Amino acid sequence: MFFKKIAFLLLFLTVSVLAKAQQADSVLTLQQCVDIAIKNNVTVKKSETQVERNRIDWMQARENLLPTLNGNASQSETYGHSSNPNTGVIIASQSNSGQYSLNSNLLLSNGLSYVNAVKQTGLLFQAGKMDFQQVKDLTTLNIISLFLQALNAEDQLSQANFQFAASKVNLDRETNLNDAGAVPPADFYNIKGAHANDALNVINAQNAVTSARLNLLEAMGVPFNKEIRLVRLTIDKTPVKYDQDASQVYATALNDLALVKAADLRVKAAEKEVLVYKGRLYPTLSLGAGVTTTYSNYAAPGSTAPSFSTQFRSNYQYGPSLNLQIPILNYFQNRNNLHRAKLDLTDAQNTNTDTQVQLKQQVQQAYANMTAAFDRFQAATEQVAAYQSAFNAQEVKFNAGVITADIFVIAKNNLDFANTNLINAHYDYLIRIKILDYYQGKLTF
Repeated sequence: MFFKKIAFLLLFLTVSVLAKAQQADSVLTLQQCVDIAIKNNVTVKKSETQVERNRIDWMQARENLLPTLNGNASQSETYGHSSNPNTGVIIASQSNSGQYSLNSNLLLSNGLSYVNAVKQTGLLFQAGKMDFQQVKDLTTLNIISLFLQALNAEDQLSQANFQFAASKVNLDRETNLNDAGAVPPADFYNIKGAHANDALNVINAQNAVTSARLNLLEAMGVPFNKEIRLVRLTIDKTPVKYDQDASQVYATALNDLALVKAADLRVKAAEKEVLVYKGRLYPTLSLGAGVTTTYSNYAAPGSTAPSFSTQFRSNYQYGPSLNLQIPILNYFQNRNNLHRAKLDLTDAQNTNTDTQVQLKQQVQQAYANMTAAFDRFQAATEQVAAYQSAFNAQEVKFNAGVITADIFVIAKNNLDFANTNLINAHYDYLIRIKILDYYQGKLTF
């Protein structure tokens, strides 16, 4: 009995923990959404692996400056006439021999080609990291936008439910009056029709919430979960106009945006590439050293060949070498590679210039969109205030029987439409602000 109680308790605790875990997984903050999206996004993953490739290239360029050390061993068996390496006499026999060596080489000079290659690959590594940051920033901006759109849909649903509840009160009152024969049938059916329209708006708003959450989860790379809940943000209900103009945003973007930094770094890398291939037009000077030994089973007639260990110790040669390689004619490869490098530099410079031009146009467009969104928000705020006053007045008249239901319904619909516009304008303005924040490298949650 005691063990049954323990087993039941453990089962209860396990179910409770799983339930809490499932609940936690169904509640997401904006930060969690961004982190999940960055973790799952294929473009982000590819950019990250490219950064690692660039790092390996940079490390290899640095390691090319280190001395080389190579060991070689060969063993051969011969038949027929050959020279006895111990006596120099030509003999006819079967024999085997071996040669073993250890060689090292240190580059002294090659027109700084390797040194500039280190700088070039280092700059490309830094550019790759900026590309990685750019992809993460774009992913973050997309998730923030989708998250705000989902909150917008939720607020629209709340507004639709509020309108539905308010019209239900009116319908209940009109139903009682209609049953008592105290109102014209047309007024009753206008109110009933308005309530049915509000019910349809609730259904549409619910579908919009589902669609917005589906878009968010799809961008995060996770399966759709209808139980998902988003943690609400602390949002200023009356946001102020953006505190910087377009020129200030652009100036900050030129210094801080990862996209611009990457383009600039690639120009510098292309400049180093030109120097790399210029260096290959100059002679290469290197210092070498090596040791070699041999073995053969040849022996003078009537004698026995020395043992392998004896020959290995006795037949060795060693010494340093100074090597100079002068490029004279190599299918013009070095000069053609230099020409290609100069073209790469031109392309990088053009891309950098085009990046800045497009950035300026994008910032100006984003700023214009933000200004228009703020103006719409201001106009929507005034519209709600005006229609609220009109509705209040018409509601008093309708309750007093001074106006018909169709006039009251028009006033109600105008107010409902204005409230919907205000919610849309509010979130649209918030998204436009986040876009400008992205250009300045200061995306916040």
